[in-house]
Amino acid sequence: MTRRGTNALWLIVGMALLAVEGRTCTVSGVISNVDMVKTADSVVRATAIEYANPPRDPGIQTTGVPDSRVRFKVSETIRGQSVQDLVLPGYLVSTDDFNDRPAPYTFVRPGGRAGSCFANSYRRDAQYLLFLKQTAQGDITVNWAALAPVNEQLRSAEDPWLTWARQQADKLKPISHQ
Repeated sequence: MTRRGTNALWLIVGMALLAVEGRTCTVSGVISNVDMVKTADSVVRATAIEYANPPRDPGIQTTGVPDSRVRFKVSETIRGQSVQDLVLPGYLVSTDDFNDRPAPYTFVRPGGRAGSCFANSYRRDAQYLLFLKQTAQGDITVNWAALAPVNEQLRSAEDPWLTWARQQADKLKPISHQ
C-alpha cells in the first residue's frame, strides 16, 4: 500500500472510532420534571456510602454504564415503593457535581451532559435525590430518562430541588374520601 493509501486508511479508521467512541448524547425529547415524579417507581433521598463493587480499573471512568456499583443508604422515601438496599452503577468521586440551573431542574447535572446522557458519579457521603425505575430484569436504575435530573446531588435536607419534589409528590397523593 502506498503512503497516501495508508494515510487514507488511518483517516477512515480514526473517523470510525470517533463515531463510536466520541459519540455525544442526543435525544429527541426530555421528560418533564413533573412527569418524572409521576412515573418514577420510587423517589428517594439517599446518601452515597461506599462501593459495593469497585471498578475493575480505577484509572478508567466511562461516560457509559460503569462496571462498578455504589451502595446508598436511603434516608427518605418521597414517593412510591420503599427501597431498603440500594446499589446503582456508578463511580465514587471526591468532587461535587451540583446542578448549575435553578430548581426545579429540567436538565441533568453537568456530569451527565456528554456520552451516555446520564450522570454516573457520586460523592461519598453526599446526598442525592434519586428517581428510580425497575427494569425488565428486575434491577433498579436511575438510567431511564436521558438528560433528565434523575440523580441530582443535594446541598442539604432543605435543598430547593428536594422541597419541590416533596411538594409534587404531595399533590399526587390520592385524596381520601372518608
